[in-house]
Parts: sequence; C-alpha cells; structure tokens
Amino acid sequence: MLEFAWPWVTLLLPLPWLLRRWMRRAAPEQALHLPQPGLQLTKAGDSTRHGTASWILVLAWLSLVASAARPQWVGPPQAQQRSGRALMLAVDLSGSMQTQDMELAGQPVSRFGAVEAIAGDFIARRKGDEMGLILFGSQAFLVTPLTYDLSAVKAQLQGVAVGLAGTETAIGDAIAVAVKRLSALPEQARVLVLLTDGVNNAGNITPRQAARAAAAAGVRIYTIGIGATQMRVPGFFGSQTVNPSADLDADMLTGIAKETDGRFFRATDTSELADAYRAIDALEPMPQHGPTLRPRHELFRWPLLIAIVLLLLVVLPRQWVNVRERVA
Repeated sequence: MLEFAWPWVTLLLPLPWLLRRWMRRAAPEQALHLPQPGLQLTKAGDSTRHGTASWILVLAWLSLVASAARPQWVGPPQAQQRSGRALMLAVDLSGSMQTQDMELAGQPVSRFGAVEAIAGDFIARRKGDEMGLILFGSQAFLVTPLTYDLSAVKAQLQGVAVGLAGTETAIGDAIAVAVKRLSALPEQARVLVLLTDGVNNAGNITPRQAARAAAAAGVRIYTIGIGATQMRVPGFFGSQTVNPSADLDADMLTGIAKETDGRFFRATDTSELADAYRAIDALEPMPQHGPTLRPRHELFRWPLLIAIVLLLLVVLPRQWVNVRERVA
C-alpha cells in the first residue's frame, strides 16, 4: 500500500502560482516606457514551445513535491523478532578459569575455553533478546551494554583473556552491576545468567546482599557452577587425583538462585554445561507471537529522478539555442 510519510508537504503545491501572482511581470510597454501610449510590442518566440515548457515545469514541480512528501510502500504486517526480554551474562574471569579440567571434542580445554564455545552457541540461539555481557574477577566490568546485536556480545566474550579483570572473584559486585542495568529498564522479564568456578573473595558487596537487591528489582538469577570434581595432576610420587572445584561455593550459588526465583546448575563437564544453557533456554522461552511491524520501503528517489529529467528537458534546449545564437 502506498503512503506518504510527510503528507503536509503537499501544502506547498500552490507556491509557484502564488509567487507568479505576487511577482507579476510588467508588460513590455511599461518596462520600456514607450512614449506613444497606443504603441504595443509583439512577443517574440514560439508560443507553442513556451506552453509545452510550462507544462513540463508544472509536472517537474509536482514530482518534487511528491518526492519531498516521502512516498513509501508499506508491506503487510510481520511479527517482530524481539522478545522484550533483557538478559545479562556474567562470566568469571578469575585465574582459576584457566584450569584445564574440561574436555571438548575429545581435547582437554580450560574452563573458560568451554564457556567460550558453549555460551557462544547459547548467545546465538537467543535471537530476539536484548543481551549484555559482564566480566568479573577482582572487579566487575560491564563489557557490552544491553543490545540486540548478539554477534557483538559473542565477539566480546571470545576476545577476552582469563585474568583480565584480576585473579580473585567478586560475585556480589557482578550481580550488583547487572541489577543496576536491568532495573533501569521498563517492566519486562529481566534475567541474569551468572557463571563462576569459585567463591566470593573480593568486591564491595556480598553475594547475599546483591541477591536481595536483585529480588527487589525483579531480576531472576540463574547460577552455573563450573569445574570438574576429579582431576589427575602430577606429583612427587606420581600422579594423584584431586578435586579442582574444592573452592566452589555451591551453597552460596544455590541461595542466590532461590532468593531470586532462579535455578542453580552444576556443570562438572562440557556436557552438563551445555545442558545448563539448554535448561535456561527452556525456562526462558521465546514468545511465539510478538508485536507486529509493517516494513516500509522509501520511494522518494523515483519522483525525484522524474523531476530532474523534466527540468533537463526544459533547460538543455534553451542552452542549445543560446549556444547556436552565439556561434551565429
């Protein structure tokens, strides 16, 4: 369907006619002050050509006004691919995330390496969500503000290095940063997915205090504790089995999730980590039918092109006649 974005521009249509009446040209005998009142000058030129040029100029003006009114072709209603949900990811970058107790495609990888691969896939599947990224270690930093550009969020996650935010773990500060960003939004589903492998040992706010603030702001927190429970390490008397996740505070992460109506997930390997993100997908489903949007395609270029062509049809012949007269 054809519509005009600025239909009020059509009020300019009578402007040339008004200017012509206001700036009416004087008759030849008046302009030359002829001494004999009865003497008149005849108009030179081809009246037919003059009339044709006038009609062409009228069509050119109509085309210019139509272009300025911004004609648009409005398509049929289409469902928007935006859920209205704001989802923030908070990822631990403390030194222990370098621990290589994960396995991906049969190869040993660090905890952060597993997060890069699996969380990256999770981000790609959340098309329609507004997402942001917080990285935390000794301090918490908002790396990517809430955005619909999920490729930017994924690129930021894959472009960081463990230890960039410090070697300790400020879980409470990470939650506080997320709550500050999410609570400023209009009333809608607000979600934080927090992944860590340790215990809160840095920051200015405790995880419990931050969880209470999140609950008051209506932010649901899904916590993921990553790290294997068994790992073979070389020792003085040969290799031995240790628990690389001994410092993980699972009770604290469980309490944060319960306080905010979220859920705690324990990921001891990449399979459980992928299951955790799939479960969050299921708990925060995408809406089947969102608000509709009618696509609009601008058409102003076509009447503008027509106006330019019509003006050239008037101007070029006159220029050609002037050149011939000068040569003659």
